[in-house]
Amino acid sequence: MTEERRTVEVPGRGAVSAVLSASTGGAWLFVYAHGAGANLDDPFALHAAGVLPPRGIGVLRFQFLYRERGRSAPDPNGVLEDTWRAVLAAARQLAAPRGLRVVAGGRSMGGRIASQVVAAGEAVDALALFAYPLHPPGRPQQRRVEHLALVQVPTLFCSGTRDDFATPDELRDAVSLVAGSSLHLLDSADHGFSPLKSTGRSRRDVWDEACDALAAFLSGLEA
Repeated sequence: MTEERRTVEVPGRGAVSAVLSASTGGAWLFVYAHGAGANLDDPFALHAAGVLPPRGIGVLRFQFLYRERGRSAPDPNGVLEDTWRAVLAAARQLAAPRGLRVVAGGRSMGGRIASQVVAAGEAVDALALFAYPLHPPGRPQQRRVEHLALVQVPTLFCSGTRDDFATPDELRDAVSLVAGSSLHLLDSADHGFSPLKSTGRSRRDVWDEACDALAAFLSGLEA
């Protein structure tokens, strides 16, 4: 896997690290943000960056400012959104000369913030939301869904059936809010994409299924 390390300036905020794993041919660039407890080297991101480019899907992963500065507590919502906007601007500059379409998303918090900026009008061609955190664990009354009805691009939700941030039924309700969206459920996987041992599957197997779901989703958009 060939990686190109980059720096993206977030106006008025600072700079964040990003890594481009370019595809040979293909039609898509997947811009990926990590979850609240992860960083640039989120294991799922590393896996995706290895298996997706040979399938024609480049991956541009980045980390938020708080991780850049060695902190564990996430930045305020406005800073997270500003970071996403800056990275998407850089992604579009990369994608345009290559004729690539941009799909934004990520895991958990990273995907949630992507959906917020897209709902607010940030231009992308699709969203891919893995382990989307509809609400904090054990607090289903605190759903974060108000903005989803404003999303105007095809959207993939891909989560485990044991995810305590969103049950399958809650995800189906969320999918119904987004025109052109679809749901892929990862059997027995939890929020961290770990499956039950009784299934005989490994975490890598779940990662592969999630990447397969993304590739199939994007292929459907090319038809």
